[in-house]
Amino acid sequence: MDWLEAIVLGVVEGITEFLPVSSTGHLTVTEKLLGLKIDHPDVTAFTAIIQVGAILAAIIYFRKDIVRLAGGWFSGLFNRSKRGTDYRLGWAVIVGSAPIGVVGLGLQPLIEGPLRSLWVVAAALIAWSAVMWLADRRADSHPGRSGSHLPAGTRGPVDKGSHAAGPRGEASLTVVDGLVIGLTQCLALIPGVSRSGATISAALLRGIDRTTATRWSFFLGIPALTASGALQAYKAYDEIANGVGWMATAVATLVSLVVAYASIAWLLRFVSSNRFTAFVVYRVVIGLVIAGLLLGGVVAAV
Repeated sequence: MDWLEAIVLGVVEGITEFLPVSSTGHLTVTEKLLGLKIDHPDVTAFTAIIQVGAILAAIIYFRKDIVRLAGGWFSGLFNRSKRGTDYRLGWAVIVGSAPIGVVGLGLQPLIEGPLRSLWVVAAALIAWSAVMWLADRRADSHPGRSGSHLPAGTRGPVDKGSHAAGPRGEASLTVVDGLVIGLTQCLALIPGVSRSGATISAALLRGIDRTTATRWSFFLGIPALTASGALQAYKAYDEIANGVGWMATAVATLVSLVVAYASIAWLLRFVSSNRFTAFVVYRVVIGLVIAGLLLGGVVAAV
């Protein structure tokens, strides 16, 4: 892989990792258009590893929140009197991050093999768009829905999952919320579904406001994608070295970090006052385009 290809793939990863449009799907399509063999071990490992750049961007962007949650969790772990909101949210992140790790390891041969087909990407892009549309409309149907456009971190009413009180803010999140959203995140192992699309949809369906749902998608993605990238770097070291190359991988990872940081800032501003309709339409259009290219024989499925 040359540097230009690495830069292109880094930009694609950085833009799409946190948008609900499927970064893996976009990377798979771009890699295919660049002539890469998308089912080869070095390419699948490269795809996972460069996500670490985007995750580092999220860690930098949310560093104060991460320190706050980690501090609250550790304090509550050793002192019952300090078990407040941040302690509960810390457990929600931990519990929500576990399912995708277990499922990802168990289904790794399937994820890196048959699921890499562009037919899977096209179908998942279109199918999950329906779920996102439903979740977005459910968010608008909640009483007091104007609260879904409150600034990040706004404390909403504490409830046990009822939507009657209006959109829920960060302080209302529970460990059950974390588990449900984390289980839904497992569907993102199917290229085209989108990790952020899955987690945001699950959060919206549980009555959580758009800004909190988006922030929570970032928090749950940090442990999952960091672990995935590190595991691939360890397991596929030789494949990367003899295939796409570690220099190209490093360049793509760095580019994805810079681009993802800007993408995070834009997305948080966007969701504070907009629905996800534009993303739903985009996903359907891209899915149909991919299907058309496959049916026309312009590109092969794998």
